[in-house]
Amino acid sequence: MTNSQPGPRPFRIDIPQSQLDDLTARLGNTRWPDELPGVGWSRGVPVEYLREVADYWRTGFDWRAQEAALNQYPQHLTTIDGQNLHFLHVRSPEPAATPLILLHGWPGSVVDYLDVIGPLSDPRSHGGDPADAFHLVIPSLPGFGFSTPLAGPGMNAVRAAGIFAALMVQLGYERYGVHGYDWGAWIAPRVGRHDPQRVVGVHVTALVTIPVGADGEMDGLSEAEQQRWQRMQNGNDGYLRCNAQRPQTVGYALTDSPAGQLAWIVEKFKEHTDPEEGLPEESIDRDRILTDVSIYWLTGTATSAAQIYYEEFSAGAPGGERGTVPTGVLVSGQDNTIRPWAERDHHIVHWTELGKGGHFLAMETPELLVDDIQTFFRKLR
Repeated sequence: MTNSQPGPRPFRIDIPQSQLDDLTARLGNTRWPDELPGVGWSRGVPVEYLREVADYWRTGFDWRAQEAALNQYPQHLTTIDGQNLHFLHVRSPEPAATPLILLHGWPGSVVDYLDVIGPLSDPRSHGGDPADAFHLVIPSLPGFGFSTPLAGPGMNAVRAAGIFAALMVQLGYERYGVHGYDWGAWIAPRVGRHDPQRVVGVHVTALVTIPVGADGEMDGLSEAEQQRWQRMQNGNDGYLRCNAQRPQTVGYALTDSPAGQLAWIVEKFKEHTDPEEGLPEESIDRDRILTDVSIYWLTGTATSAAQIYYEEFSAGAPGGERGTVPTGVLVSGQDNTIRPWAERDHHIVHWTELGKGGHFLAMETPELLVDDIQTFFRKLR
């Protein structure tokens, strides 16, 4: 794997004002659909709710403030295996800190991890043990955010894992850990399989586990695991099928209409935060949600970010050998992770059942995520 650039170069987010003016104009000119009476959220995002959030995005949300907050952290661009890669690189004040790469999911971005940067990189200043400190590398996944353009077809989880492993080499880290959720949890173990001599441990949340058709794999599941399997089968996977089968077609609407992009993403925050019956901003600050949506909109990455679904689902059932790197799993109240299937595929040495929390733990309950990451890697020291 080779670099076409000599190494990371500094990067700052600086969206042209013309793009922000265009966003304001498009939101003001949105064509709103009719809605059947009394259906609530059962058929998608209600018009009244989305109009209110879109109006706030247009008139109350301050992108420049969010941009400045992101630019407080050192950011870089590099090119690995032909792929432009954007990442935050926050070094701990503790010299012996463990390097840790944090991988986000969809519809996420680097902003997902803003609330855990301080406690993970500088626990001493947050009432913690300085021995639990990490040097943090937080990349935008290929095709997401500022990691654009997508290098081409074939950017699946295995190839992305190789790119992230090469990034850590490029940064001079001999040994490092990996954390991820959602797509990050799919990619993180593959980083371990790609680079088992250098990856000290893999920690994941929202880990997807699936049956593979083996004899007896449904036997002995606990009642909770049976319920999780039913939730997986009954879940709303409409977005998944669109992303996995027709990412280009869906992308035209999402790239042309900010209200459409907002609805596409805010529905996931509604469905996958805890409690599900609440509004998403009851679990995650509305400005944080809109910062995430704004990054997708301002970078025009609705289509490229969906391509990983196509790559993985068109490849069929996952295969490969069981991972050997020590792995920790944190299961939230909304995760459908099934332990026997996780242990089939990964070398599990740490397992935490929260019994609460949603899909986006880094934003919903950052203190719980920080504690489990520190506890897991403490076991490996």
